[in-house]
Amino acid sequence: MPDLDRAISEVRERIARFRGRQLNEQDTKATLIEPVLRALGWNLEDLDEVRREYKNRRSDKPVDYSLMLMRSPKLFVEAKALDQDLTDRRWLSQIMGYAGVAGVEWIALSNGDEYRLYNAHAAVAVDEKLFRAFKVSDADGRAEDTLRLLARERMTENRLDVLWRAEVVDRQVRAALEELFDPERTGPLERLLQKRTTGVSPADMRASLRRAQIGVTFPSAADEPAPNRREPPAPARKPAIRGTKIKADPPLRLAKGPRRRPVSSGVTLQDLINSDVLRPPIDLATTYRGVTVRARIERDGSILVDGQRTSSPSTAANIARESVLKAQGDPRSVQTNGWVFWNIADQSGTSRTLGWARDELKKRRGNAGDAETA
Repeated sequence: MPDLDRAISEVRERIARFRGRQLNEQDTKATLIEPVLRALGWNLEDLDEVRREYKNRRSDKPVDYSLMLMRSPKLFVEAKALDQDLTDRRWLSQIMGYAGVAGVEWIALSNGDEYRLYNAHAAVAVDEKLFRAFKVSDADGRAEDTLRLLARERMTENRLDVLWRAEVVDRQVRAALEELFDPERTGPLERLLQKRTTGVSPADMRASLRRAQIGVTFPSAADEPAPNRREPPAPARKPAIRGTKIKADPPLRLAKGPRRRPVSSGVTLQDLINSDVLRPPIDLATTYRGVTVRARIERDGSILVDGQRTSSPSTAANIARESVLKAQGDPRSVQTNGWVFWNIADQSGTSRTLGWARDELKKRRGNAGDAETA
């Protein structure tokens, strides 16, 4: 969509120019949001397509934009000023209320730069209704790829509904696979492999699993071809096994770069500090169930999270996740791979998973070995 590419380029320039200048909500809509809606094929002057300050009933509070198909609301867009923090739960509660009253399934919250797209009717916890989150100012292609799904002609195809159903299943399968292949919790996988191998001791099995590089990927909005663009069918994707590393693109992330399954190499956090790959103090952050959680790697190699200290990234991730679950009234105990869970900034300032540091150390060791044999 050339119109969309051009509009996003112009909006990026305006975001950089207006950031920090207290742009109000009306100016944000006029200069940042409406140019994108027009580029997506929505006629803002046609009341059968777009209604501003839409009310389902006179007594309802208005939503900024109602995008209509066959004169019925299909997508609500609620706008906030450019510098507003969209993670404020007031805004989510506000737009969820609009959607619930009007019976609208898809809602978008935007400050002109960041967009957060929700499925209001999904039978999951409120924070898990989030389908995609991205920033127009990030030139990583996620904005273009996801916004194309909101084009008028794409909304008529119900592509969002199809992708959402796949995503709900993919989220559960991904979580199960990540737990199964967690290098710090290999018990279930070890037992399965012991039944299928001969003469392999448990110690050798664990050592082999630490050497393995295993990844899982699912298609996302980025895999969707743009409208009217014919492409040959892509080969079927398979789970990566035996040393294959595949990039994964989860539905919600803070990282700007691609999110990868890190190498399981037996490298510890202290190894990374001793080798100067990591230089504490280092801030860690990620988003879980719509909540931004933070931790910090201290100079002594410990991780401070939610008032507790640990030397394990996975233990820190478990503490953070359980804190969110407890606050949401969910009593479950969780296990996760902290090397995948946490995000850090690399030397260039790009946000990556903590596992990137493991990969970086392995790369340095490999280069050193090559130099010795040269």
